[in-house]
Amino acid sequence: MAAAVLVIDVQRGLCEGGGASWDGDAVIARINEVTHKARAAEVPVFFIQHEEPAGGLLVHGTPAWELAKGLHAEAGDQYLRKTATDSFHRTELQARLAPYGATELVICGMHSEFCVDTTTRRALALGFPVQLVADGHTTADKPHLGAAQIIAHHNATLANISSFGPRARPVAAAALHF
Repeated sequence: MAAAVLVIDVQRGLCEGGGASWDGDAVIARINEVTHKARAAEVPVFFIQHEEPAGGLLVHGTPAWELAKGLHAEAGDQYLRKTATDSFHRTELQARLAPYGATELVICGMHSEFCVDTTTRRALALGFPVQLVADGHTTADKPHLGAAQIIAHHNATLANISSFGPRARPVAAAALHF
């Protein structure tokens, strides 16, 4: 299968300060490992950045909107802006995957329970099998549940969705091969 990598919302506003995602530096290092392997195999890498209207955290062009420090992005990578938790919703993502013949997606990024979850479900609904980088997505602690529990829950839940046909398969960054 022809793959493409989606790196979702790894932005400074979600990686720095009081609301920083759990284990962010290590997750970014694992995402860098995945994107390095992808580029070596000539697999396209898409960096997807969330943006909000004025007054929000991730306003386009602000430091919080920028890709996180330490994340390795290259000029040949693809860049896409979005305004919803679903990276396909009102974006050109599906059309921009087509020229690569992508039939499978590798998904990583932030936040596990929002954009990673929603994009994974939409990808499955669109017919894309997904390799979910099990140690390559994260979130921040919530009052009701810690980040590590949220991540584990989403790895298990997304892997058990069968109603779309294609499946999501959690895989560790080190075990991922293109």
